[in-house]
Amino acid sequence: MFNDDGLNSKVSKNLSYLEITYSCPTQSIEPLTLRYRLRHHNFLPKWIEVLTAAKKNYSIDDPGRFIGFNTPELEMKKIYTELQQCVECINSYKKIIKRKITKIDQDTLNYLHHIFELYHGLLDQQNHKFFVDAPDLVKKSLANLNILVHKFESISRGVKPRHVVTYFGLPKTKKLSIEDYDLFTDRYQFGTVYLNYVEIGKSIEDLAIDQDHYISDEAFKPFRFYSADFCVLFYNSDENFVKEKRSLIKNFYDNNKSFFLDRNLPFEHPYLRPGKIPLADLDSHGQEVVQLITQRQFVKTINLI
Repeated sequence: MFNDDGLNSKVSKNLSYLEITYSCPTQSIEPLTLRYRLRHHNFLPKWIEVLTAAKKNYSIDDPGRFIGFNTPELEMKKIYTELQQCVECINSYKKIIKRKITKIDQDTLNYLHHIFELYHGLLDQQNHKFFVDAPDLVKKSLANLNILVHKFESISRGVKPRHVVTYFGLPKTKKLSIEDYDLFTDRYQFGTVYLNYVEIGKSIEDLAIDQDHYISDEAFKPFRFYSADFCVLFYNSDENFVKEKRSLIKNFYDNNKSFFLDRNLPFEHPYLRPGKIPLADLDSHGQEVVQLITQRQFVKTINLI
């Protein structure tokens, strides 16, 4: 990794694009390479540092983490099957999931997310005896439980096309500076790459939307840490939706004001700011790119050029 800030900044200035190649491992379809022009703001060198380290030392843990490119019915059916498989795998080792998953509603999703938080542990704190002693397949199923819960939530709310790139083994030890929060936006743009939330827990934005009654106080986690993980969104935010979400967050804060003030978090605190940091923008192509990616829902390679 780059440890010298000057070197780090110099390297980032010599780079222009994040290049992603999409493919379809099951069909003979020509791969598609897209270039995303990097946004040269003050946070970019820090992200390039961790992404460079991730590419060198880790592999993408789920290259097929795409959502919103298929019909909602097809995606929900697939996720429901995968959730059942995760529950069966986890309970075959030790029955920690007491609820029978016969249907999926928000209460069930909150319950499953709580199981993940409790037995997996919070960010870089995988020290629960269950997780430490469990076989690798069970550990992976527990981690997938979290991913599938968020996928199902997104689809049930009418998710727009996106894909997420994560490096599971990469330590999440880097913290955002207060100045970095000035770059946050909750007005998303088509074809833009955004920094991904890597905390194990939920931000105020998640809590307000999910109305989660299972989450423990310790599992409230503002967006503070970052890593190489990112997402690419293929839609433009609806202005009315943005306003409604902000109102929902404010109402949630007001209804739980003492909880946040006990943590020295007035509503205007940067830790409570919704949104993400934009990192790069699709350099070409229009809406037709969604259909091209639909046929190639697998990240083959990632490069900085």
